Amino acid sequence: MVEEAASVSNSEWSEYFASIVSVCPWSLAYWRKQRIDIQPWRGSQRIPPLLNYVARVWIHKSASGRQLRNIHNRLNDCRQHEEWLYSHPQYGGDSTPLPVLIQQDRKILEAARNGLNKNKINN
Repeated sequence: MVEEAASVSNSEWSEYFASIVSVCPWSLAYWRKQRIDIQPWRGSQRIPPLLNYVARVWIHKSASGRQLRNIHNRLNDCRQHEEWLYSHPQYGGDSTPLPVLIQQDRKILEAARNGLNKNKINN
């Protein structure tokens, strides 16, 4: 399974996280601190807690953007302590290089967003 998740190398993930700093300023720093986990998707019944990670990127190679959106909506409804996002290369822009679901701790994400908003106000 590690090989499957590593189909995009660590350096490519580093490049990706560096490329999205304007929309997610903390992603590269957390990646460098090894606080973002990359895993192959194993189904919604096999999602472990984040523990020391701030996010987990679930690679779902065979999923369409529509399938990812449906899974994302379902998980946001039933896993209220987390925030789920999705990304698919078909969308271009800041999209991930592979179809993914992103699992994040809701409290950590909200605190990071609040800090970012305060910095924007103060600048």
